[in-house]
Amino acid sequence: MVEKTILLTGSSPNGIQEAIELAIARAAVTIDALRRARLKDARLEISEGKISLWVVDVEITFEVKDLVHG
Repeated sequence: MVEKTILLTGSSPNGIQEAIELAIARAAVTIDALRRARLKDARLEISEGKISLWVVDVEITFEVKDLVHG
């Protein structure tokens, strides 16, 4: 089996978990066989002294389909 890992950035005003879930859900629309996700970085934006946006970088690993040996 061969796998590939890509880096995605997700964001949400509601928290880190939702930002991660949105990034994974979006990837799942176009990528089959998602295997793992790893949180690489989390940060936030502040507006008027309050957290306005959570931003995460997530590594997503998925299986590369083998069309030769299918």
